[in-house]
Amino acid sequence: MRIYRHYETLPAEARGAAIAVGNFDGVHKGHYQVIQEAGAIAKDAGIPWAVLTFEPHPRTVFQPGAAPFRLTPFRAKARALKALGVDLMIVQKFSRDFSQNPAEDFVKSVLVDGFGAKHVVSGYDFVFGHGRQGNCELLLSMGQQLGFGFSAISAVESPEGFVYSSTRVRQCLESGDVRGAAEILGRAYAIEGRVAHGAKLGRTIGFPTANIHLGPLLRPKRGIYAVRVTVDGEDRIIEGVASIGNRPTVNGIGDILEVYLFDFNVDIYGRRISIELIEFIRAEAKFDSVEEMRIEIERDVEKSRAILQSERN
Repeated sequence: MRIYRHYETLPAEARGAAIAVGNFDGVHKGHYQVIQEAGAIAKDAGIPWAVLTFEPHPRTVFQPGAAPFRLTPFRAKARALKALGVDLMIVQKFSRDFSQNPAEDFVKSVLVDGFGAKHVVSGYDFVFGHGRQGNCELLLSMGQQLGFGFSAISAVESPEGFVYSSTRVRQCLESGDVRGAAEILGRAYAIEGRVAHGAKLGRTIGFPTANIHLGPLLRPKRGIYAVRVTVDGEDRIIEGVASIGNRPTVNGIGDILEVYLFDFNVDIYGRRISIELIEFIRAEAKFDSVEEMRIEIERDVEKSRAILQSERN
């Protein structure tokens, strides 16, 4: 998959695509329908299959002080789109200035002049342009005028009758229901980042951890999780147990993810890792002593090993 950051300078081979348009935070099963509809149209027409997304997420621009909420930062989103087979990922820089452009200008300048779009696909609730004036009706009518096709994809529901959405993924994660989040995403939810140095308390009690700062990512429910971990550039899956929270027993400040990797003794400081949350074990707790915390961690490790063993069977 090729990635482009400027629609104004797309090469000829990247123009004339069937384009799925949206934020696609999470790249979940509802998004799949939008993206794969563009793929089916592209295949039938013999044209490129593209996804147009926006970075940073518009909510970050309009609500800079809001609580962290991102599900998939840029790297994770690109990886998920590549796994679907998308040919082109086109990243439009989102800013307040860009948001002030009229919806009609977005269609004409970006989709038509910039991309030479042959077909555009969006979710039924996609809105764009100044004042969120652009919608599916505008894309359909302007497509008829300017020569591109348009398809709107209805909400996609689970067998239980709820709509697959990024909002529901966030709700699942915030309540510790990581299996529910995985059902919507079509894969385990993963947090990734570069391993940072910490206070190194874990190694003094027999549980050295790799630490990840969560940055703009959504905070799942604070607590302990059974996890699977991969190190960037390696195929090996490493099992472990992770803590997400602010370490109240040692008066920690700010949320962090700490993961203890089973049967692993390799220096990975500075390397990127991906931590899949498999099952929530317990809520974060403050212990009366470090020794009491150590004993509870031993129990957490046993529970995580059992959970992950059942996953393999």
